Amino acid sequence: MVFGIMKRNDKVYTVVANNAESDTLMPVIKQKIMPDSIVYTDSLSSYETLNVSGFIHHRINHSKAFADRQNHINGIENFWNQAKRLLRKYNGIDRKSFPLFLKECGFRFNFGTPSEQLKIPQDWCGI
Repeated sequence: MVFGIMKRNDKVYTVVANNAESDTLMPVIKQKIMPDSIVYTDSLSSYETLNVSGFIHHRINHSKAFADRQNHINGIENFWNQAKRLLRKYNGIDRKSFPLFLKECGFRFNFGTPSEQLKIPQDWCGI
């Protein structure tokens, strides 16, 4: 199972999780999201505890609509679409290596175009 968080108009954070249960996801959420933040999610039942965990929680029910005014989760949905497209070309990735490939997807998404991405290792190497 893969879980992702995205700050609106900012960077994405992903993690491979053992399951989609609330007990598994809440520690990641609490580590990455400040209390009293507004959190938008889909309708997964595991997110029900967000209502009582110090977050302002809004659900987007995709069976009814993909957005409710400015309330949407299109940014993270865009990331998943790009990640699936990138990973599909490998025709399967072994379980042990998958977290690394997932982080590569996050890196590519977070740091823009290939030329912008190339600047990071160039800076590391002093080139």
